[in-house]
Amino acid sequence: MTATSDPIDVRCVRLLREHVAGGTERSRHAAYELGREALEAGLGVLDVATTLVRSTKDLLLDAEDRADRTRIVAALGAVSLEVLSPFEMAHRGAREANAAVRRSAEAREQEMKRIAHAIHDEAGHLLVWVHWAVDDALRTAPAEEREKLRVVNERLAAVEERLRQISYELRPTILDDLGLEPALRFLADGVSRRAGMPVTVEGMTGSRLPARVETVIYRAAQEAVNNAVRHAHAKSVVIRLRRSRGAVQCSIRDDGVGFREKPRRHGAATSGLGLIGIRERVAHVGGAVEIRSASRRGTEVLVQIPLGVSHRASNPARG
Repeated sequence: MTATSDPIDVRCVRLLREHVAGGTERSRHAAYELGREALEAGLGVLDVATTLVRSTKDLLLDAEDRADRTRIVAALGAVSLEVLSPFEMAHRGAREANAAVRRSAEAREQEMKRIAHAIHDEAGHLLVWVHWAVDDALRTAPAEEREKLRVVNERLAAVEERLRQISYELRPTILDDLGLEPALRFLADGVSRRAGMPVTVEGMTGSRLPARVETVIYRAAQEAVNNAVRHAHAKSVVIRLRRSRGAVQCSIRDDGVGFREKPRRHGAATSGLGLIGIRERVAHVGGAVEIRSASRRGTEVLVQIPLGVSHRASNPARG
């Protein structure tokens, strides 16, 4: 504690005695400060509540009659409200911050979807028009110019393919239209072709999942597969889907170099911005991520999201 060297239990007893004698504004402020300092010191609600109850029991043992005991219990209620109010404020602030981050992530996803559609539709239509123009020029161009125009056509085809890849990576329309399983299989096929390594998808989820859940799992799998290709020097990746009665699981396992996890504080993300992003996305839908890795033994990213909660309120529109 920062304000006094007295232990928290001693201060609790003192505050309770003051409230039994007649609570004042000063004693209420002292109770609030005790809660604030406990929060800053890393104590939890259960820690503080246990101390309050234990202190109350000590006072009850010394109570002379029923009236004293009634005043002590009433004091416990008053002191508890003040001591625990900083925890409530912190919880509310964290909840509001999480909601703001979730709205930001959903807005970003919607913007990525808009850009992906613009690339696919608008840029795609322009490229088709350019292809037609080059084809027309090929029919009338002198022989010495035709080879140059053919090279232009080849470059246009390469640009078209790359734009298609970018559009898909930003927001695969197959995820909105057909769902998670087809989108993951399409992702696996694309990575297999580009990276020259087998990426397979096993299992199924049955019916469609909530849109937010599908998006989060897809993005987690996409990031984990990209990590396996870019950093893990993996030879293969397996994506496994499993749906139980109350949750959906997605495991992404590679046979790459792996890494040795460093000891970390509870709730801290494992190293790597990509893995941090996976944890944050999954946390926003009430899920959890477990990362299992060891040097030269590959890495498994296990995502689990409960389905017994509402994921509908913030769903991006399908289609």
